Amino acid sequence: MVDPWALTQETRMTTTRPRRLSLLQPTGRLTLGNFLGALRPMAAQQEQADCFYGLADLHALTVTHDPAVLRATVAEQATTLLAVGLDESTLFVQSRVPAHAQLSYLLECVATTGELGRMIQFKEKGRAGESTRASLLTYLVLMAADILLYRPEQVPVGDDQRQHLELTRDLAMRFNAAYGPVFLAPEATVPAVGARVMDLAEPTRKMSKTGSRDAGAVLLLDPPDVVRRKVARAVTDSDVGPDAVRRDRDAKPGVTNLVDLLEACGGSADGLTTYGALKRAVTDAVVAELEPVQRRYAELAREPEHVAAVFARGAERARAVTAPVLAAATAAIGL
Repeated sequence: MVDPWALTQETRMTTTRPRRLSLLQPTGRLTLGNFLGALRPMAAQQEQADCFYGLADLHALTVTHDPAVLRATVAEQATTLLAVGLDESTLFVQSRVPAHAQLSYLLECVATTGELGRMIQFKEKGRAGESTRASLLTYLVLMAADILLYRPEQVPVGDDQRQHLELTRDLAMRFNAAYGPVFLAPEATVPAVGARVMDLAEPTRKMSKTGSRDAGAVLLLDPPDVVRRKVARAVTDSDVGPDAVRRDRDAKPGVTNLVDLLEACGGSADGLTTYGALKRAVTDAVVAELEPVQRRYAELAREPEHVAAVFARGAERARAVTAPVLAAATAAIGL
């Protein structure tokens, strides 16, 4: 019988620091919002935690996709993670760590179709077409496996992810009750607040990868002239006067977003009285913020073998960390 709480030598060496896990879905091109809200804070956590950051390519299979586009997106995002400075973390592609898919099936054996069908994202995405892939119903079980494999005590979640973590906790406790104490049931914590960047064309919704082809999303790899054009077209309002440039999220969501974006990139709206001046300041600040990332990306793009090697080492370590957890779950369930 495998000891469910056995720690490998590698794991013992890293337990002095809390473990953090975050996976990005390669379903679109990364935006300025992804950088300021997630990637930059992730880079800042590296000194305080043992960080595992992955690309969740298995999750991208839940909807219709082009295999060639998926591979290209994974390659671009892998290069981007290194370009933003995540080289002190364990970086990996989810499908290169088989334990994720293997544990997911074991957890499906304690999940119910009723609870999965009640998940908000399944309800929303399932309405999009006449036919829904079975993987869309079960992908939250895979997400639970993603978390439980690394045995984190706490998981930072936003309000829209609390239902996902509750399912993870339920599955962990149900498995433990039926088969023995294999999993930690992680607690939810409020994540460190990163900049919340809204869409430039629709400032009442968050800038995201799903809108990365729209004029309102600044892509992380957009050249300066494209950034300038997108910011110049950003929605503001018809207000004029010396106090037109001010925060008012209800009455002036577009202007508020531009001010927030300016400050997130190290600038200040002090002394700005016109929207033209504000947009020029935002453009300059954004271009300056993205320049070192884009420069490093261009360097790494010429060294794809280096990027591949970093992710190969990361996947090897992720396999070593997750192997004893999968082994414990496999033995406990009777296999």
